[in-house]
Amino acid sequence: MLYLEKNAPVSYKDTGNTDRASERMSSVMDSSQKIRDIIIRMHDVYLGQDDVLKCVLAALLSGGHVLLEGVPGVGKTLIAISLAQLLHLSFKRIQFTNDMLPSDVTGFHTFRSGSASLDMVKGPVFASIVLADEINRTSPKTQSALLEAMEEAQVTIDGITYRLPEPFMVIATQNPAEVVGTFPLPESQLDRFLFKVKVGYPPLDEETEILRKDIDHSDALKLTPIMDRQELLSLIEAASAVKVHPEILSYIARIVRATRVHPHIELGVSPRGGLALKRASQAWAFLEGRDFVTPGDIRNMAPSVLDHRIISKNGASGGILETILDEVELPL
Repeated sequence: MLYLEKNAPVSYKDTGNTDRASERMSSVMDSSQKIRDIIIRMHDVYLGQDDVLKCVLAALLSGGHVLLEGVPGVGKTLIAISLAQLLHLSFKRIQFTNDMLPSDVTGFHTFRSGSASLDMVKGPVFASIVLADEINRTSPKTQSALLEAMEEAQVTIDGITYRLPEPFMVIATQNPAEVVGTFPLPESQLDRFLFKVKVGYPPLDEETEILRKDIDHSDALKLTPIMDRQELLSLIEAASAVKVHPEILSYIARIVRATRVHPHIELGVSPRGGLALKRASQAWAFLEGRDFVTPGDIRNMAPSVLDHRIISKNGASGGILETILDEVELPL
């Protein structure tokens, strides 16, 4: 459930030059409208879960990656295809299986006929949006092929480093862990995902509309772009410039530190997790048409950003983070 905050304290805003702040706010509002246009267009093929769509867009704007968890058939793949189409970005899909090798993801060097030197055969990771479908159906060794790509937007093959396209985003899907034939993602892999979002079944009205429209993946491929790469990069830059008041930074730090001392938590959130929460909250505020972050943004983002980074002592972290958020004092 999202934490709603009607009136953010004025002290969180930029109280400097009024004209400059007004111009920046106008720019943010224009950009926010463009983002809303993307969501509206995605409704042509994906219905019923706007919070999931907004989390995916927030991950893209903050330079992060997202892990979508849900049973097969709830539209996880549709989200990735639709986003790539609307933003006119290169797209590759990796269908993970238990016999895949790391080179199937990153690529490899080979001698071609008539060539005296090694040629690079790029793997599917060389795309702006990479759909890692059913990532937990492959072995941890193959999963680890994405670690460098997700952290540094590059891959190293035979000692040679190759940069990945900009922007670069991994949208991974996974079936629930109890499904037969799955491998749990290791902590190092989970920590590379900015968000972990559960995708459930759509509400009744939206599911009825899905049946009426007879939506499938081919409908996503018919979407026409509404933004080019350069415009998207400018939005990403604008989202990173959203103001974060020192009191908000202290609030984030106190939440993160509280996870490390909680009696029911074995392993708390790292500094990287705190940075992830900050970036995600900036992107969320940007999506909401604001140029400053509020405590409500932090609370909205904390479950999707931090839950998968926590290891509890009994193996289930559900409810612990909510307790921490209730106990940590809000900034005034």
